[in-house]
Amino acid sequence: MKLKVIVTSILITLSLSALSVGEVPKSVSIEGENGGMVIDGSEWKSSTIKDKVFVMFYVDPDEKDINEHYSQALKAEKDAKRLSFQSIAIINLAATWKPNFVIESILKDKQEEFPNTIYVKDKASVLVNEWEIADDSSNILIFSQDGKLLFYKAGAMSEEDITNSFKIIKDNS
Repeated sequence: MKLKVIVTSILITLSLSALSVGEVPKSVSIEGENGGMVIDGSEWKSSTIKDKVFVMFYVDPDEKDINEHYSQALKAEKDAKRLSFQSIAIINLAATWKPNFVIESILKDKQEEFPNTIYVKDKASVLVNEWEIADDSSNILIFSQDGKLLFYKAGAMSEEDITNSFKIIKDNS
């Protein structure tokens, strides 16, 4: 009986931290030595994912090109005003061998080039640890206006994934 209670407690704890489509993920923040906003180094909080549809890219810098086709297609749809959303790019600096100062310099340039995208440095794989998303990968997450996870894909987006994600964004904007 005691073993059953322990196993149940562990399973409940694990399910509380993992991402589940249709639910608001566990609240997390990235700040200080763990990273933060590229624009000014301030704290980033997942609780800010609300009031509009958000498309999040959580990316290992070594895997940055895997979903470039999706990024370009998404930009084209937004530019054509067929989709309305806010972009967040969180870079998993702990997942790469590349020096942080090099990536941080690139991120500052990206932030200037794309001022409407929220860029965040994750130096400690915070979202990998707290939300259990894929490490050493390119992750795409879409959130509703009330912060619920609507879509999650680790790895390369297929044409079907792209079509499905566009429909999700359009239906929830």
